[in-house]
Amino acid sequence: MSKENLRFNSKAIHGGQEPDKAYGAVMPPIYQTSTYAQSSPGAHKGFEYSRSANPTRTALENSLASIENGKYGLAFASGLAAIDAVMKLLQPGDEVISTNDLYGGSYRLFSKIFEGFGIKFHFVNMENPAVIENYINTNTRLIWVETPTNPMMNIIDIAQVANIAKKHKVLLGVDNTFATPYLQLPLDLGADLVMHSATKYMGGHSDVVMGALVVKDKDLADKLYFIQNASGAVAGPMDCFLVLRGIKTLHVRMQRHCENGAAIAKFLADHPKIEKVYWPGFKSHPNHEIAKKQMKGFGGMISFVTKGNNYQEAIKIVENLKVFTLAESLGGVESLAGHPASMTHASIPKEEREKTGVVDALIRLSVGIEDVEDLIDDLRRAIG
Repeated sequence: MSKENLRFNSKAIHGGQEPDKAYGAVMPPIYQTSTYAQSSPGAHKGFEYSRSANPTRTALENSLASIENGKYGLAFASGLAAIDAVMKLLQPGDEVISTNDLYGGSYRLFSKIFEGFGIKFHFVNMENPAVIENYINTNTRLIWVETPTNPMMNIIDIAQVANIAKKHKVLLGVDNTFATPYLQLPLDLGADLVMHSATKYMGGHSDVVMGALVVKDKDLADKLYFIQNASGAVAGPMDCFLVLRGIKTLHVRMQRHCENGAAIAKFLADHPKIEKVYWPGFKSHPNHEIAKKQMKGFGGMISFVTKGNNYQEAIKIVENLKVFTLAESLGGVESLAGHPASMTHASIPKEEREKTGVVDALIRLSVGIEDVEDLIDDLRRAIG
């Protein structure tokens, strides 16, 4: 049986992987080297300088491609470095249509860096993808989607957006960080490229910073490889080893994240002091049926606000949590709580944040894989 014909749980462990050719090591070794011996100028064994390629990074990139049902994977120094490479496909005068509710770092990169280079961005609510066509013109080159969105958990119909992108011959990129390929496969739904902050669920242990891109098209892959090599924002071998190790347990971790997330979302929804819970698993979620169609589960990311939309109350809750850790990031085995307005989304102007629902009282949870009863007890005590 071809390893690429394996089901997801098996591909997470075996996909794109072979025992090391030197000694048969089951786990790819950490090739902690910058350069490689050549028998003659230009004559080498596939590696010459580790900015261009490194065996440990190649092993990870093969795994990334396998689990996303792509053909080509690229590992970057961070998720933002991966997005930066995508933006470098563009030229001054080009336009991008982006999800309006998205990670603050992505918004900052788009608005503070690439707008200065003459690229125009439209930040659009894509819950009804038909509105995208209102912004497409002859300069449109890319549609950039997050789903579920960060932090409002909006769901965007990837297949419908892909149809629009293909109709207008525009690239479609999907940030799949929240869902991971365990829950959602954007390339299979028609996207041209998938991006991950591999810092999050892919690594899964809050011990590495990394980004990734996966594509199917060779021409697009070649352009991105060139940009990556020329710009140099590559992932180091130790980090690649850690993320590859993380991927091998992605399926079992995501199953528990989803189970715990569902239990905590229900607890919060039933709590008398909670005004609103944002989680795509609820039937009341505006695009719940789309989530059911394109995702295998609803994930472990939840946002909520207390009754009265009280900022001080939100701060008090996150400061009083004991099992949840108040910290940036998400997707680790440990549960994290964050205050988007002052942390992950602080780079977005207040008026822009609040248009998408990111009010000062919003709390975002990354539900880990601890005993869910302990997590609920922690929330119950902190909320009061």
